[in-house]
Amino acid sequence: MSLDAAQEVTVEIAASQADCFTAILDFERYPDWSGAVAGARIVERDPAGIGRIVEFKIDAKVKTIRYVLEYQHKKPSQLTWHSIEGDVESIEGVYRFRKLGPNKTEAACRQEIKLGFWLPGPLRKLAERTALAQSVNEFKDYVEKLQAPPAPRPRRGKSS
Repeated sequence: MSLDAAQEVTVEIAASQADCFTAILDFERYPDWSGAVAGARIVERDPAGIGRIVEFKIDAKVKTIRYVLEYQHKKPSQLTWHSIEGDVESIEGVYRFRKLGPNKTEAACRQEIKLGFWLPGPLRKLAERTALAQSVNEFKDYVEKLQAPPAPRPRRGKSS
């Protein structure tokens, strides 16, 4: 039994299209904002220095899943990927960024996963319902935090 799950999630992000696109291409930072990503390593870069082949390790609670994705992008609006090796039978996806205003972007992510291995029913259903939505919302939170002005430094008072 394998998981065949195609999902699509759309959110509005309080950030520019360019900032969203820059953040999604920063593959090595994925473990900083994605609760599931335990590791990300760029294996190969394109001529512009952007990750083209990236290895991921995902903490799936039951086991660590490793897979390698090949990316293509159309700056600043689209990032597509497909799996080329690893523990998962296949992964295909696309992120689309649509400018809604100077600091507002619609981000739509669609992904289809075929695990190729058995996963207990309750975990499979949870993954089908929540995995992509959680990832997209974590990305939204991360990008919006990058937009926040730095907190003011406390002033040191003079002691009398």
